[in-house]
Amino acid sequence: MRITLSCAALALALGSAPAFAQSGEITIWSWNVAASSLKATVAGFNKLHPDIKVMVQDLGNQPTYDKSIAGCAAGGVGLPDIVTIENGEAENYWSQFPDCFVDLHTLGYSAEDQKKFPDFKRTELEVGDKAYAMPWDSGPVAAFYRRDFYEKAGVDPASIKTWDDFIAAGKKIQAANPGVSMTNADFNGDTEFFRMISNEQGCSYFAEDGQSITVNQPKCVDTLAKIKDMKDAGIMSSADWGTKITNNTAGTVATQVYGGWYEGTIRTESAGENGKWGVYLMPSLTSDGPRAANLGGSSLAITSVSKNKEAAYEYLKYTLGTNEGQITMLKEFGLVPSLVSALNDPYVSEGLPYWGGQAVWKDILGTLPKVVPSRGTQFQSDAEIIMRAVQTKYLAGGYAGAKAALDDAASQIAAATGLPVKQ
Repeated sequence: MRITLSCAALALALGSAPAFAQSGEITIWSWNVAASSLKATVAGFNKLHPDIKVMVQDLGNQPTYDKSIAGCAAGGVGLPDIVTIENGEAENYWSQFPDCFVDLHTLGYSAEDQKKFPDFKRTELEVGDKAYAMPWDSGPVAAFYRRDFYEKAGVDPASIKTWDDFIAAGKKIQAANPGVSMTNADFNGDTEFFRMISNEQGCSYFAEDGQSITVNQPKCVDTLAKIKDMKDAGIMSSADWGTKITNNTAGTVATQVYGGWYEGTIRTESAGENGKWGVYLMPSLTSDGPRAANLGGSSLAITSVSKNKEAAYEYLKYTLGTNEGQITMLKEFGLVPSLVSALNDPYVSEGLPYWGGQAVWKDILGTLPKVVPSRGTQFQSDAEIIMRAVQTKYLAGGYAGAKAALDDAASQIAAATGLPVKQ
């Protein structure tokens, strides 16, 4: 393969992969805004590596998972060079197909490189001494709110520190703004509020070592009970992903609580609401809680069948391992950096016009150091399916209380996974 003298010199100067890594073509599977974000980094990457052609294919979220799992099952047949993998699903890959992806250490990913990312982003990407993927975006949770609705009700978002505060504020906001719900939740198709609040409280489906089930521990019970309090108070209306976006634009919701990546969704899908939205930290169950959690986020993994592994790794190093790559995606599409050094980039402290001049990224990203790692394990999908059904039944009054509901969930997860319930 052909390389230019400038690229070869750059490779030697940076101590990067062998010279032949500086040319060729790599293909990436991703979806929606994530795919668009990757495309946005190609121009900057090609300034360093003009002879590496990057092809990003937007397959959609579920098709990316389905096709990549099927490809791994077929021994790598049909897989691209790089696959986008959500953290919550990552261990499904490594547990079933440990040879489907490259250990990044073999391409130069060092212990020092790993330390550039927070622990909670690496928990599900590393098994023993192997690193199967590099952290990409994270989802530090925040409350995105309509300034005008809050102001009309005389509610200062700075006064909302607990979920009880949130409930009280929601009643006032709904009274002052007829037809507006305080917030939306997907009661039947997702457990986003349960996962966000329980993570903030340091509780999740599984123990940190992945060897036991902890979904019915006290902090998780408190979480589920508080969600029912919000629903019963009438401040939380049911809406799936698409309906939430519609409600944002239609002005029928005052607050959306989500991972930081939702900034890009609001800004792009509801562009006409410029200046109307703001951000504050997620509430906690207690007044002294950390008010920090993570929801969502992905990584990039290099397939073992890639014919251009070194070139693929160069792309990962630039896109995920440099401030320039990470901030490009943040600016263009709201993809939240996991790279710790990117938090100090000047852009993070800039006031943004869409958000009423608020430096929203300084507030959102400032919570990252407080986020507690949450282990998904290879059984995350099983647990999620069970928890969705239990949540729906509980919110409809089908259990004596939150503890009974989560005891049932734990029992079902144990039957599906073979793991014990932590006592």
